[in-house]
Amino acid sequence: MSALWDLQKSQLVCCALLIAAFMLGGCSSQLADMSAADTPAHPKDPAGYLPVHDLPPDRDQAIIPPDQRAKIEAELAAARDRQAVAAKDAK
Repeated sequence: MSALWDLQKSQLVCCALLIAAFMLGGCSSQLADMSAADTPAHPKDPAGYLPVHDLPPDRDQAIIPPDQRAKIEAELAAARDRQAVAAKDAK
């Protein structure tokens, strides 16, 4: 009984060491590839950020007219219905 218990403990320790070795090996390969030359330089201009409060200019084109919008919606609904029928037939 004691020999079986020792064998189980040694297997558990071996598995834990193997897992730790894989985890540390994965980290070290990524860290080894990095160097000071690979790091990007910081921008010297702090104004490189996008303006948050500036609004885009107004559009020159008008929005879609209601009759054209209704036509597009009808075409999309017809396509949806065709696909639903095709999906029923495929089953």
